[in-house]
Amino acid sequence: MTDTADINRMRWASRRGLLELDLFLAQFVDQRYGGLPADMKSMYRELLEAPDQDLLEWLMGRATPEPAYLSAIVDLIRQHKAGHPPTPS
Repeated sequence: MTDTADINRMRWASRRGLLELDLFLAQFVDQRYGGLPADMKSMYRELLEAPDQDLLEWLMGRATPEPAYLSAIVDLIRQHKAGHPPTPS
């Protein structure tokens, strides 16, 4: 899959039923997803399988992601939204 097709697919998959999630995810996909390493892209795709309510709790920092390794991508999204995007490792 080309990078453009992958980004477009993730842009569409990131549209959720809650406006708050759209505000977190749409900007992240547009500005950061394309530059992520493959392992982080895989985590992002897995993250999108979570129910909206769980995802919102994780992104708002009110709960810890399950499975715990998804914390890496959740933290990256949260930092991006806060205006302090780190370089993914």
